[in-house]
Amino acid sequence: MNSVASLKTLVDLPFPMSADDLYSRVFDALLEQRLLPGSRFTEDSLGQMFGVRRSEIRSVLTRLAHQHIIILRTHHRPRVAAPDAEQTRQTLHARRLAEITLVRLACQRHDPLDVDRLRAIVERERHCTERGQALRLSGEFHLALADLAGNAPLAHFLEGLVPQTSLAIAQLEAQVEGYCDWQVHEAVLDAVERRDAMMAATLLSRHLDHLEGMLLNAPAALRQKRIAG
Repeated sequence: MNSVASLKTLVDLPFPMSADDLYSRVFDALLEQRLLPGSRFTEDSLGQMFGVRRSEIRSVLTRLAHQHIIILRTHHRPRVAAPDAEQTRQTLHARRLAEITLVRLACQRHDPLDVDRLRAIVERERHCTERGQALRLSGEFHLALADLAGNAPLAHFLEGLVPQTSLAIAQLEAQVEGYCDWQVHEAVLDAVERRDAMMAATLLSRHLDHLEGMLLNAPAALRQKRIAG
């Protein structure tokens, strides 16, 4: 698809902005469908909308490209990814292999302060869900839980998978209605705090089963509508 996303809907943001903050705001724009699946845009136009330099936008797009959220190709404008069913299935399969191992490790070595940090994320997720969706916070919980496990290579691997799942959920708007998993996250965290690795792994596996059913069983017509914008 060659149409340019509706960037006029993006609001100007205050200065200054850290790289992580800019990343979060651009990713939010993707999750909120302000940048449509398959749509193309320019670094200049996106930078103007967020009130930042082109070099800052380029850095964020590079990070999103590593996560397969944005497609970057030489001599082509950046394009928003639109993962198909097979790509989503493979992503979820890889997530399952990584996250089950990570949550078991987290049960073995968690620190009370780290658990408190995760509970704060869950609380923010709960409040956000009351006003709408909390997809980015949901992903943030999974990545923070991975950090808790203390296996940096595996956590880094997961960092390239979780955003793809969030994007796939956001791009299936009809399936996202009512989507809420902060309660699941709270239950997983309770199990981790009790060092109950079996329960934590079971709850997480069920959660991923739910995601897989929601994403892969979406009607084909809905997928086509998503890509067509």
